[in-house]
Amino acid sequence: MNRVLAVAISIGASTGMVAVLGGRGSSSDEGALSTSGSNAGSSSASSKSESGTLTVFAAASLKKTFTELGKQFETAHPGVKVTFSFAGSSDLVTQLQQGAPADIFASADTKNMDKATNDKLVAEEPTLFASNTLQIAVPPKNPKGINSLTDLTKPGLKVVICAPQVPCGSATKTVEKAANVTLKPASEESSVTDVLNKVTAGEADAGLIYRTDVAGADGKVEGIDFAQSSEAVNKYPIAALSSSKQADLAKQFIALVTGTAGQKVLADAGFAKP
Repeated sequence: MNRVLAVAISIGASTGMVAVLGGRGSSSDEGALSTSGSNAGSSSASSKSESGTLTVFAAASLKKTFTELGKQFETAHPGVKVTFSFAGSSDLVTQLQQGAPADIFASADTKNMDKATNDKLVAEEPTLFASNTLQIAVPPKNPKGINSLTDLTKPGLKVVICAPQVPCGSATKTVEKAANVTLKPASEESSVTDVLNKVTAGEADAGLIYRTDVAGADGKVEGIDFAQSSEAVNKYPIAALSSSKQADLAKQFIALVTGTAGQKVLADAGFAKP
């Protein structure tokens, strides 16, 4: 914890709050709140020459925002290349457990980060940097007239959701229980992006995805709010990995994500604070 707080203090004051996870084995949002850096992407550039590749494993729902932050980081660090692997958080943890090389892991829930932490794959206490909730994604103009989770149980309706082990799938199970409905999906997908793609391709009438993925779909889907969405708020943690060969760069990228510039990119995409 001291190590993370020291990084946060050295970066400077920020307008956004991020939470440092204080415990392991729980998917709750427990932990101390700390203030993270301002303009971390540009101010963290080292006086010495930096070079190499920084590899980030990140949840599929972070693809648009992290790609933008990767560009910002490369601009501030001209000799550095940021590469990403975007997938379901559970798949990413499995890859890390099998020895896949990476410097940073950003999960769409604390449960999968806990797995990485318990396996000693992370170098420090993870930091919460964003949160997300579900919406019902439907084709433009909502041709099936879907307005609630209950509507997703109508006969003949083709609905796709995330698999239970994926954060968006776990959230789906939570809202199903809250709404007292049982969905009978046409398929269960390994990432939220796969669910979105099925709806945009016309292979499904509706899907449960994060509101940020609806916002980032450029009008290809509409998002339907439903009352139970607040029952499943996914909190996103990020941490440097113990196997990283770019420890300093990893800290600086995390500072960018949790600092003013990163929080603005995330907020603009529809993410809420953790």
